[in-house]
Amino acid sequence: MAWQSVNIQADELTAEILSDILMDLGALSASIEDAEAGTEQEKPIFGEPGEPEAGLWQSSIVNALFPTDADVPAIMAAAAQASHLEKIPPYIIDHLEEQDWVRLTQAQFDPIPISPRLWIVPTWHTAPAQDAINLVLDPGLAFGTGSHPTTRLCLQWLDENIKGGESVLDYGCGSGILAIAAMKLGAGRAVGVDIDPQAIQASNDNATQNQVDAEFFLPGAAPSFKADILVANILTNPLKVLAPALASSVRGGGHIVLSGILVEQAQDVLAIYQEWFEMAVSGQDEGWVRLAGIKR
Repeated sequence: MAWQSVNIQADELTAEILSDILMDLGALSASIEDAEAGTEQEKPIFGEPGEPEAGLWQSSIVNALFPTDADVPAIMAAAAQASHLEKIPPYIIDHLEEQDWVRLTQAQFDPIPISPRLWIVPTWHTAPAQDAINLVLDPGLAFGTGSHPTTRLCLQWLDENIKGGESVLDYGCGSGILAIAAMKLGAGRAVGVDIDPQAIQASNDNATQNQVDAEFFLPGAAPSFKADILVANILTNPLKVLAPALASSVRGGGHIVLSGILVEQAQDVLAIYQEWFEMAVSGQDEGWVRLAGIKR
């Protein structure tokens, strides 16, 4: 089966309206992208709880997918009218032929080296280093495949600092990758907590796949204990709000590792956590920082 992919120029005021209307008019899918993506003008947009809506790009591309027999000019005319636009916005039609989408998706995910001895390996690949510690993990519903800088920063810290037998608390565990890595690196216990039930299911599945006994819970069901190491790869605002609770979950002399923090946000987070920890920036990757500290 073939499809028509329609790329439409839009601004921040009309992009979301257009995408919703196109779905009502029979689009199989609709997405909004930065029209400047891949250029020096590309602008990342990060939304965080507690912050105003990040909005959209001033110059956007609405991409809508239609069946091959759809009358795109008529649909675009109807969409412009429904959006109260004075004229039909500029658009380009591309024709997409049938593809093996599973193979195409898999081709985008190769083994990821975290360190010489630690790799993340999708199930459809053979581990490049058989004698390494290989985390078997596929892209899924929960965040955390190891490809994002914040995840890599946390994995690198665990790889460098776990000596054996530690208790680890992974707050905001996503796919469970950090708790699973901790166990494979020699931790004695690893507990993951997440507010998303799908993350808990994905984490349990990944732990089974990696043959480790990591534990995963929703916040209300999580066991209460003082961890030797607490790692939280979430976002800045939740890290600020959760600071007292996270601090209370680390034993005296224990370690805390925080990520999901942009360079320009680091000092605000450091200032909060220095009430309980000797904190410092301990790593940086593609504009993201890792903070680490020892509890007083």
